[in-house]
Amino acid sequence: MIAYGENIKIFCGNSNPEFAQTVCKELGIPMGKSTVKTFADGEASVSLEETVRGADVFLIQSTCKPVNDHLMELLVMIDACRRASAGRITAVIPYFGYARQDRKAKSRDPISAKLVANMLTAAGADRVLTMDLHAAQIQGFFDIPVDHLLGNPTFVKYYLEKFPEDTYNHDEFVVVSPDVGSVARARAFAAKVHMGLAIVDKRRQKANVCEVMNVIGDVKGKTCILFDDMVDTAGSLCNAANALVEVGGAKEVYACATHGVLSGPAFERITNSAIKELVVHNTIPLPENCPCDKIKQLDVAPIFARAIAHVHGGTSIADLF
Repeated sequence: MIAYGENIKIFCGNSNPEFAQTVCKELGIPMGKSTVKTFADGEASVSLEETVRGADVFLIQSTCKPVNDHLMELLVMIDACRRASAGRITAVIPYFGYARQDRKAKSRDPISAKLVANMLTAAGADRVLTMDLHAAQIQGFFDIPVDHLLGNPTFVKYYLEKFPEDTYNHDEFVVVSPDVGSVARARAFAAKVHMGLAIVDKRRQKANVCEVMNVIGDVKGKTCILFDDMVDTAGSLCNAANALVEVGGAKEVYACATHGVLSGPAFERITNSAIKELVVHNTIPLPENCPCDKIKQLDVAPIFARAIAHVHGGTSIADLF
């Protein structure tokens, strides 16, 4: 528990209230009183039920599905705090939606991640706190400070406890990137858990559909840990896992990803895949009575609580990495 003055306030929207409550518990401060609701026609409505004048305000809201509803809630919350004369407004966005639209993949494409960054700034946010952006360069889309937390340390701790080096030979383990784009983050993770690295080469025909082509690296007879930043429909992840077993001859396959978006057929695909266990963070809440018992969730609310403490205190967050 951390002692604070009266000039810090934490509010949350409807995307992940349990996460926000855990952050407040870690910090030892109460959740700010507010009402975030939707009118009959779908408009977002926010009412702050306590003063924020001159306060250091943190608004916790993942822009997960329904993405547009939660994004609009966040924008209206920021505007409400700005008009109520908040001293500083930090948008705490554990999962930043639209991050995959970070460039023009073809002619006349929008760059929606930049648009969202502009909207947050225009609404009145002074700072953004987020975790594992799909593309780290999105930080440059903002004209305000961005604190970019990493989920990597939590996974490192989890797997070193699950497969301790004094019990398991890490030469028989390999970290696998499910595509070429995730190689950098997979390499950093592999170095920290002292395991080898492999890559699944795939060809994506269209959005959310991919064809696995080849396994680059030695995975035969080894335990594989697929490492990525998010799981959406789980097509890429499950195809990669199946390829590791069927093509590469892997012994067994685990998987981890920071953000469990888990849309459409994701649960069914994971259940029927070669993946033995999928570990995700609670940046996005899992549905009640999760239909897939292979999925495990790790709590990163304490990391965000520590980051908020550093931001509020004006100290470096370097120790979180």
